[in-house]
Amino acid sequence: MKALIQRVKNASVTINGELYSSVGAGMLVLLGVQKSDTAENAEKLAQKLLNLRIFEDENEKMNLSIQDVSGEILVVSQFTLCADCRKGTRPGFDNAAPPEIANKLYEEFVKNLKASGLKVETGKFRAMMDVSLVNDGPVTFLVEK
Repeated sequence: MKALIQRVKNASVTINGELYSSVGAGMLVLLGVQKSDTAENAEKLAQKLLNLRIFEDENEKMNLSIQDVSGEILVVSQFTLCADCRKGTRPGFDNAAPPEIANKLYEEFVKNLKASGLKVETGKFRAMMDVSLVNDGPVTFLVEK
């Protein structure tokens, strides 16, 4: 399971010209689910993100978690994170989980985040989405479990 995390001032998902979801300050999480992933990976990755200290404290050091700052989280399914680009010029997607498994683990990941009590919004699985964000920093991390 791979998560591309961006610290944001705000982020939103629009589908067919209609606002689907949005968050204020916090994280945009682009989530890729691989064939080898399990519910345990979803739980561990959610806990990692909830405790990852990427927000600044009073001394401008990245010392606070999303929970510490009561931030908001937008999670968007992003199977292209599982692409293999090592050979040739066309990405291979053999590592990506099939849609029915990926959706189940995506939902499990979101459920684990929501258990924190933070505001957690999502994109729509398998939809063509326009994702907008104002990156804070910019601060971006790739986290794998």
